[in-house]
Amino acid sequence: MDTLLAAFSILDRWDVFLALLVGSIGGVLIGAIPGVGPAVAIAILLPATFSMDPIVGLTVLLGIYGSSMYGGSIPAILINTPGTAVNALTTYDGFPMTTRGEARRALSLAYSSSFFGGIFSVICLVLFAPVLAKVAPMFGSREIFLAALLGIILVVVAHRGQSLIAAALACFGILLNTVGLEPVKYSKRYTFEQSWLSSGVDLIVVVLGLFALSQAFYLLQGEDEKIRTTKLRGGLFQGLRELGRHPRVAGVSASFGVVMGMIPGVGEFTAQFLSYTYARRTSKRPEDFGNGSSEGLIAAETANNAVPAAAMVPLLALGIPGEALTAMMLSVFYVHNVVPGPQLFQNDMPFVVALYLALLILNVLVLIFLLFATNGLIKVVKIPNRFLGVGILTLSFVGVYSLRNSFTDCLIAACFGIFGFVLKRLSLPAVPIVLGMVLGGIMEVKLRAGMARVKQPWDFIDRPIAFILFVMILGVLALHIRYVLLERRAAKEEEWSAKKTSTGFGMQMFRRRSFLSEERGKRVREKRSKYSPRSTGPRSRH
Repeated sequence: MDTLLAAFSILDRWDVFLALLVGSIGGVLIGAIPGVGPAVAIAILLPATFSMDPIVGLTVLLGIYGSSMYGGSIPAILINTPGTAVNALTTYDGFPMTTRGEARRALSLAYSSSFFGGIFSVICLVLFAPVLAKVAPMFGSREIFLAALLGIILVVVAHRGQSLIAAALACFGILLNTVGLEPVKYSKRYTFEQSWLSSGVDLIVVVLGLFALSQAFYLLQGEDEKIRTTKLRGGLFQGLRELGRHPRVAGVSASFGVVMGMIPGVGEFTAQFLSYTYARRTSKRPEDFGNGSSEGLIAAETANNAVPAAAMVPLLALGIPGEALTAMMLSVFYVHNVVPGPQLFQNDMPFVVALYLALLILNVLVLIFLLFATNGLIKVVKIPNRFLGVGILTLSFVGVYSLRNSFTDCLIAACFGIFGFVLKRLSLPAVPIVLGMVLGGIMEVKLRAGMARVKQPWDFIDRPIAFILFVMILGVLALHIRYVLLERRAAKEEEWSAKKTSTGFGMQMFRRRSFLSEERGKRVREKRSKYSPRSTGPRSRH
């Protein structure tokens, strides 16, 4: 109880409430604009949050992170265009409901499901906070190194079909982190006698380039689309009642979101896929899924909104971000000398609880705002892409320059913007680069600290948690190798089957051609014999 009261005292400030309001409403607006997304907004706002108190800056970023998926459901349902990437599954059942004239019902159901998922996730984590406070001190340098390594491996294997390129990009991120002065003896690495490389490649510069500038370039090179929307009539409260008719789907989907959110590198997509698959398999009307099923919409929206609060667990307990957005938030901690990890749970537990309570309040504010402001938000969908691109480009360069008043940082950001644009056009992930930079630095420091007490290789995993993490790493790698082998075998079997089919088809065509040519020759001989003079006897020889 004392911890809870102390957490409320941290939030009992006018600037924190203003941050809650700006973050929640701003996140909804950003999510409702197709093509922007929370990553771009957080990247642009990062430089501004460095001058704020930790709780204020993190509350703004958490508000954008947690509420953007609420807004992303609006264009997904109304115009079949997801506002954020994680709202893609919402289009499966949301837009068919709109085509049937049930847009108001679909939006109400999406808001209610998102609210339930967010509240469920926060309550679970507040209840588990005492357990995390006891487990976190058991993580030493070796355990955190292995956890960071597991996080990178999970991020790589999560990109099915692109594992090799994801691994290469993660290694590139680790390489970028090694540029400049190394953290122990402060010797120069990969500077090539260039003074501007001595301070290293700044994470925020890379993030702004890869996410904000690349998205600006992508919007600028595209064409503006004419979007038609209709004004909604009636209230949006009926979704809360309809959600109560499917408690099993909502509860299981929220649980998937919590569990998947705590695993680095997994996130909303896996949670959505599992919850949607579960809902379809256990539904009495599985044929409705993809054609406007209320259960499918509940499963998708509940799962993705349960992830943000859960994703804060590895960040706060171990200092290990699970995705690009939490990696950006980690920089806010470091700027204010607040180090996430076991010590944070031991020494500043009220601060951790205050963050979870902020997420709880954010969900309430977002739901109230959406229930009364949806008709106005529909106009946000119509903003031209090129106008957005120019705005993002301007704000991004202003943010980069404000970091260190360096024109060199602007050039580096522009280079990474072009690189991110190329990755986007090739449908390749940029997230492994950011996580490689963040986790690479953690791994280097913890490995050096852990090796001081290691005399033999197996001493590195001689403690229970370290051994469990090592087994998990081996298990993930084994499962991924098995998946790759099975995929290659299936591809070979499909290729062999296609070849066999094509060979059989070729033989059939050859036989058909032979039969047709034989029939054609028979008809020609019959015609010739018909019109030629018949012989009446043996011909004389002269």
